[in-house]
Amino acid sequence: MEKKKIYFVHGWGDNSKEVAWVPSLRNQCKDEDIDFMAFKMPNSEEPKIDEWVGFLKENIAVLDENIFFVGHSIGCQAILRYLSELNGNKKIGGCVFVAGWFNLLDTAYEEEEEREIAKSWIETPIDFEKIKNHTTNFLSIFSDDDECVPISDSELFKNKFGSKIITKKSEGHFDETEKIIEIMDFVKSE
Repeated sequence: MEKKKIYFVHGWGDNSKEVAWVPSLRNQCKDEDIDFMAFKMPNSEEPKIDEWVGFLKENIAVLDENIFFVGHSIGCQAILRYLSELNGNKKIGGCVFVAGWFNLLDTAYEEEEEREIAKSWIETPIDFEKIKNHTTNFLSIFSDDDECVPISDSELFKNKFGSKIITKKSEGHFDETEKIIEIMDFVKSE
């Protein structure tokens, strides 16, 4: 059996790639003999759809059923938009979205410029049917006290593409969460 691989796409402004729970996931991958690749996305302080999707297109050479995507926050949007632009019926193993969103709470914005940046991500449609051509295995993880993401977005993830939903207690935007064991459980089970 071929080796599984995780591609991780970080959130808005997360230049380090190693925010909070990511080192733990990297270590779990080593323990499970799963390859792990964390991308450093371009212009992460002012993320743009075309730049982020283009970056993924340029940097992902192979797609097959051993490939899993894990995204945090706006990284989830980038993954969805990347999958919606893939040609053909290439299949991947699945996706895990941590604090993914289609809408943002007012408390997500520290400055007015951030609203402008988020606007295109919120208003530009996504082709969910095309995404489902590439996988039907989705897990979305939310927190009941996320200061950025409305908990109602969990229903959108469930309804738009059939994602399994986990709602955690008091994890905020998962910026300080040490470990999310459900990610590895999902990857190993698919």
